[in-house]
Amino acid sequence: MDYTNELKERALLKELVDTFSNLADTKEVHAQVQLFTPNATSETFVNGSSVSKLTGREELEKAFGAFLAKFETVYHFNGQQIFTLNGDKALGTSYCMVTLIGTENGRKMKTTIGVIYQDEFVHDNDKWLIAKRKANFNWQDKQPLSQ
Repeated sequence: MDYTNELKERALLKELVDTFSNLADTKEVHAQVQLFTPNATSETFVNGSSVSKLTGREELEKAFGAFLAKFETVYHFNGQQIFTLNGDKALGTSYCMVTLIGTENGRKMKTTIGVIYQDEFVHDNDKWLIAKRKANFNWQDKQPLSQ
């Protein structure tokens, strides 16, 4: 792969990861799961322990929708991203800071989470899709939101 094409593919992968986050923030879950292959898997770990493993867009949509419905505001801030290209497949590691604002016991709470996504991508029909995602929720801080 020539350098110009490699840069283009890396930019497309970054756009895919960023689009996933943007759609989570706007709670457009149906559009969000279209970024995955039809039989994709997504496994979530909290402090190193697996808490969920989902397979297929239908399971992803149901679980993502239920999770996001708990919050009034969702905000992802994507940081460093590393991609390794191998033909029509790629691997990626992306760091993300997620802020969730919701109401608990009548009080607004802000939860901030440090997440590392480890992804396997496939290039299909002229676009990149997520085939496998491992989401590592490594730490979180929860506190009342000052108003």
